[in-house]
Amino acid sequence: MNLKQKILTGMRPTGLLHLGHYVGALENWIKLQDDYECYFLISDYQALGDHVNEIEKIRKSVIDMVLDWMSVGLDPKKSVFIVQSYVPEHAELALLLSMIIPIAYIERNPTLKTEMNQLSKKDISLGFFNYPASQVADILLPKAHLVPVGEDQIPHIELTRQIARKFNKLYKDIFPIPEPLVGRISRLVGTDGKAKMSKSLGNCIYLSDSKETVEKKVMKMYTDPKRIHATSPGHVKNNPVFIYLDAFHKDIKQLEELKIKYKKGTIGDVEVKKILIKTLNDFLDPIRKRRIYYNAHPEKVKEAIVQGTLRAKDIARETMKEVRKAMKITNYEDVVIRATNL
Repeated sequence: MNLKQKILTGMRPTGLLHLGHYVGALENWIKLQDDYECYFLISDYQALGDHVNEIEKIRKSVIDMVLDWMSVGLDPKKSVFIVQSYVPEHAELALLLSMIIPIAYIERNPTLKTEMNQLSKKDISLGFFNYPASQVADILLPKAHLVPVGEDQIPHIELTRQIARKFNKLYKDIFPIPEPLVGRISRLVGTDGKAKMSKSLGNCIYLSDSKETVEKKVMKMYTDPKRIHATSPGHVKNNPVFIYLDAFHKDIKQLEELKIKYKKGTIGDVEVKKILIKTLNDFLDPIRKRRIYYNAHPEKVKEAIVQGTLRAKDIARETMKEVRKAMKITNYEDVVIRATNL
């Protein structure tokens, strides 16, 4: 009998993954997969909310995302990889739960508010507006106990907790009340130093970038705007190069010495950037090696998706039987069986 607690977390397939995804999520996921029953979701339904005219891109991104996951060390033999649209129960549970989620709960979600402010009203679809409800269903469908998230995603988990309690009270005690699990670093600033790393802003270093690409991007990175000369005392705080070094440099003592030199003005920006280039390429080299292998064996990537989705469908089917019974909704599988026996 499996007594491991369940974890559900996921990403929208809208392009290649970058270092921000690693420090904000993947690093934590890799550690968790040995101690928990992990379900990693590719939320392609939710990607349609603001990418409905990019179906082919989403399809390609599903494969690219699993390739990224396996390249960083997520193991489909230890965890379950799920494509959301391959398990229709995700959509069914989202619809049923939306009947008990007040609109006010969705409207006050801070992440949704921020994203809606970035779009014009005519571009906001009902599906996009309702994606927090879809996330609630994603978490509850496998009966997850823990949800690894960044700090900015905690309101989504609180909504899930509210709805799980409400469903359990209204109908039957079916769902665990999930807890958030925040990683070491909630987000990584972009190479421009002005915002979080974002594909749309073009300020990313991707997990799939070559050594040469990493070097070019790092050499263009912002540092301390007040530092005029290499011998001028520099600021480490809020300096993107040092933010990256804090996230990826393994030798803490050496890094502290580097910071002292920078503050004193005894080391220049170019030299610090060269250290960061080596640090990032040392980190990315094993990922590149695994990527080469999986690119040469695409069948292993597809097999991870198929096997994970099949396992997820079995769990989803059982959860939805419980949900329909609790809500006194006719189980369509029973209807089909009776009809075929007439």
